[in-house]
Amino acid sequence: MRIGVLTGGGDCPGLNAVIRAVVRKGIDGYGHAIVGFRDGWRGPLENAYEELTIESTRGILPRGGTILRSSRTNPFKRDDGPGLIAENLRTLNLEGLIAIGGEDTLGAAARLHADHGLPVLGVPKTIDNDLGGTDMTFGFDTAVQIATDAIDRLHTTAESHNRVMIVEVMGRHAGWIALHSGIAGGADVILIPERPFDINEVVRLIRRRHSRGRFFSILVTAEGATPQEGTLEIVAGEKDEFGHERLGGIGQLLEREIGERTGFETRTTVLGHIQRGGTPTAFDRVLATRLGLAAIDAAHEGRWGTMPALKGTKVKLVALEEAVADLRTVPDDEFAAAQAFFG
Repeated sequence: MRIGVLTGGGDCPGLNAVIRAVVRKGIDGYGHAIVGFRDGWRGPLENAYEELTIESTRGILPRGGTILRSSRTNPFKRDDGPGLIAENLRTLNLEGLIAIGGEDTLGAAARLHADHGLPVLGVPKTIDNDLGGTDMTFGFDTAVQIATDAIDRLHTTAESHNRVMIVEVMGRHAGWIALHSGIAGGADVILIPERPFDINEVVRLIRRRHSRGRFFSILVTAEGATPQEGTLEIVAGEKDEFGHERLGGIGQLLEREIGERTGFETRTTVLGHIQRGGTPTAFDRVLATRLGLAAIDAAHEGRWGTMPALKGTKVKLVALEEAVADLRTVPDDEFAAAQAFFG
C-alpha cells in the first residue's frame, strides 16, 4: 500500500512523534510506502509532497512542530477542492490519507469521507484538548507545563512589586489550558470561554485578597474568555478560512479595567505561540506515538472514516464524524474545584 499523511492547523508538540510512528510501523511492520503532504490540506490540493522514509524521519521524536509543516487551508474554500484531492490521491497511487489535526482539519477529513467517499482517517491533535471524540489530545500536556512554568516565574515578580499579573493562555472555545495551568500555578482567578465573567466579581476577588494582606494576585485567562453581555466591549478580529476570529487582546482589556477599578498596578503577559513550540513532554511523546501506531494499523486494515482516540487509558477507534461532532469543554464540577481557591 501507499498511504499519505498530513499535519493541518496549528502546530503542536508531538506531531513529529505521530509521523515517526506511522512511517516506522508502516514501512517496517507492513512494507507500505508513506507519502508526506506538505503544509496541511494545501499539500493534497496542490500535489506538494515528499516520500517519507525511516532515514528521513530519524531523530524527529523530541522535536516540536512538524517536519511536514502546516497551514490553516480549508479544502472546501477551493474550487472543486475535494475533486482535486481525489485526483492527486489517484495520481500518486495512494490507498488513503491520514490527516493529523484538530477540529477544523478533522472536520474537513470527515466531510471528505462522508460526502465524497475519500479514504481518509484522522489523528486527534490540539493543545486546546477540546476534541469531543477523545479523552485527551497530545500537545495539551506540554502546553500546560509551559504555562505553569510561566505562572511560577510571574509569581516572584508579582510579589516583589505588589502587582496584579494577568497571564493570557490559548483556548478559543475551551478553557482546559487556563484551568489546569491555573490550578497547578496557584492562580487567584481563572477565566475560561465556557463561563462569561463578571468584571465586578473579578475585581471583588482581587480586592478581597489584598484585604487579607496578600498584595499581589495572579489571574489566568484563556484567549477566548468573554465578559458577560453588556459589561465590556471586545473588538472582533479578522477571520481565517474556517471562519474563526483571530483572538488576542482579552489580557490587555483586563489589565486596563482592573487597574482603573482597583488602583492596583496591573500587568499582562501573553504566552501566545510559546505554548505551541519546543520539545514535547514525555507524556505527549508516548500518547502521540500510540495514536500514530493505531492510525497506521487502521489504514492497513482499510478502516477509513475512523480516528484513534484515548478512552481512559486505552486507544480505541471511533467514527470520525462522531469524533468531531461536539467540542469537549470544561464541565462545571472541574471548574468548581478551581473556584475553591479564588481570591
